[in-house]
Amino acid sequence: MAINVKVELRRGESGERLIRRFIKKVKKEKVLEAYRTRTAYHIKPSVKRKLKRKKAQRAREKFERKKMR
Repeated sequence: MAINVKVELRRGESGERLIRRFIKKVKKEKVLEAYRTRTAYHIKPSVKRKLKRKKAQRAREKFERKKMR
């Protein structure tokens, strides 16, 4: 989903103030955060499966320890 932030120059407004307004609007809309979450990293499917197996193994071990008490 594309998020377009548009800021127009107001009468008597400096370019510096316009940029400040733009930055505030981008932060408010969380455009940068959304971009970073989408493109932060990519985990290969094989690595995902490996992590899932490790997580399940830890859960089994925890259950066994709890059962032994």
